Amino acid sequence: MGNMRRIGPAVLWLIISLPLQAQTQAEDRPLHLDPAWLTLVHYQPGRIGGYTSQADDPDFFLSDAGKTSPKAELEATIQAIQQPGGGDDHARCRFPARDAWLRARLGMAREPANCPAYQQWSETLNTESVTLVFAASYLNSPSSMFGHTFLRLDPPQEDEQTNLLLANTISYAADAAAHDSELMFAYRGIFGGYPGITTVQPYYEKIRLYSDIEHRDLWEYKLNLNQQEVDVMLAHAWEIRDRNFDYFFFDENCAYRLLALIDVARPGTNLLDEVSTHAIPSDTVRWVVDRNLVEAVHYRASAATAMAYSLSALSERQQTLAAAMANGYVEPDSKEIRALPQRERAHLLDATYDYVRYKSEADGWPRNIAAPLSHSLLRERSKIDGVAPIEKPPQPQVRDDQGHDTFRVSLSAGQLAHREFTQLTFRPAYHDILDPPAGYRNGAQLQFLRLDARYYTDNDELQLEQITGVEIRSLSPRDAFFSPLSWQVGFGGRRTDTGNKRVLTPYLEGGAGGSWRLGQHTQAFAIATADLEIDDDLRRGYDAAPGADIGLLHQNDSFSLVAGTKTKAWIVSSQHRQDQLYAKGNWHFGREFSLFAEFTREEHYDRYQSTWQAGLHIYF
Repeated sequence: MGNMRRIGPAVLWLIISLPLQAQTQAEDRPLHLDPAWLTLVHYQPGRIGGYTSQADDPDFFLSDAGKTSPKAELEATIQAIQQPGGGDDHARCRFPARDAWLRARLGMAREPANCPAYQQWSETLNTESVTLVFAASYLNSPSSMFGHTFLRLDPPQEDEQTNLLLANTISYAADAAAHDSELMFAYRGIFGGYPGITTVQPYYEKIRLYSDIEHRDLWEYKLNLNQQEVDVMLAHAWEIRDRNFDYFFFDENCAYRLLALIDVARPGTNLLDEVSTHAIPSDTVRWVVDRNLVEAVHYRASAATAMAYSLSALSERQQTLAAAMANGYVEPDSKEIRALPQRERAHLLDATYDYVRYKSEADGWPRNIAAPLSHSLLRERSKIDGVAPIEKPPQPQVRDDQGHDTFRVSLSAGQLAHREFTQLTFRPAYHDILDPPAGYRNGAQLQFLRLDARYYTDNDELQLEQITGVEIRSLSPRDAFFSPLSWQVGFGGRRTDTGNKRVLTPYLEGGAGGSWRLGQHTQAFAIATADLEIDDDLRRGYDAAPGADIGLLHQNDSFSLVAGTKTKAWIVSSQHRQDQLYAKGNWHFGREFSLFAEFTREEHYDRYQSTWQAGLHIYF
């Protein structure tokens, strides 16, 4: 088309309605249905036909019908970028990625646009390569339970001293109100209620938030995008900056938006095609790796991980001394400490200093206590020459993206009392304490929207056994240095025994207690629990029960086992005790399969009954 000044309405109609000659050679498809255009404007197919953009900000569209019409938005964009003039408000400056793509596809002149704001933004970012960063899961915050991803924009690596901490990052997150509680944040994040905003921040701020404050390890995946692809990604990031895309935990979340940016940068990657019901950050990293988009991986241990590693490098006696120094019972210059060999003393002082610094930042130890103690530790350490500090934590053998897939289907057979059944279970996300532990936090469990259905063979009856809305469990061992709270919470619907029949009742349960490590892979736990059930079949319409759960948990790469005893005292409707012995085990075969078996022996309404089942978990 050469140096045309403006496309007339008739020519424009032909461009939109008829496939271009270049397109015809590949596939008979109008330009407004080109996958690259649909990706640029975030169109997704509708359930009953047509397309709808996931952008929820009117300023993202140049056509009033652009939200649901790729054709109308394309027409408006072509018209707008051909308008004379320039400046930051011009369509070419507002949508540089669209402008560049259309000019390349339509053979239009590619003279540079006068866009001062965009030019300054690009020069400030100064990006040569892009790194996908994954922050590990953090159960204490609803928005971070699945982990979090963002992009780091790396400047030219002129030498090995280039400080990547000063690089900028692009992230997408819910724009939540500061006064919203964690419960409200979780509710609105699940069902929609927050706008999602794309922001740019320095990398050192992200490290302070995720690594130093929330104590989350970071994995850095350097992408193999070339400079042209990087420029396209940045151009589209400019287009969606500060634009509203409604935020949802399960699908349209931080990870989903970053996949869209990568799809724009390298057309044909089609990462968004992997998303069905949910986009778990660790899964999305796995998809990026599987598409051969990663050229290098780097592990950045959090402050908590580094400190815990330095303490674990000490002997048991040295750990006792470290705890005593940190709590003021032993002075760093005491005879007991000075009597240690030089190397042991140096490492003891280093580990204790790391611990004191961690506690002062994480738990707010008073400065008048932490500062003098830190100074004493550093003073004594400075007197020891020729001993290197404890090494940094090694990279875990299994990365978070190399763990089992999060969608699980299970098929089993079993018996309740004398009734035989077959059970089918669907769990869209994410992980429980008996799943293969590699790549996940030990003692952590997070399940969403799990459904258990049973078919009883004695009367050909199909029953919904349980539907789990949310189930979270965190068993964090306590020791001389840390006293974390172990806790659990869950809600959904489950079968309960009313004395003469089993009915499906809504429930809410929770608990808190402690856990203690008994070995490298085993821990004991004791949890005080509370249960609430609501149903018309209960005498007063609801029932409540305080109780306890005491048991052992073992996790390794070959098998996982949990066993213990539970007791509850229902105190409102039925006023009876419910006692249970249980044992559950999974035998792991890679990350795709696990064989499992479960057994419970229960006393309920003054009668005993046993339940057992065995089957297969499949992860995908």
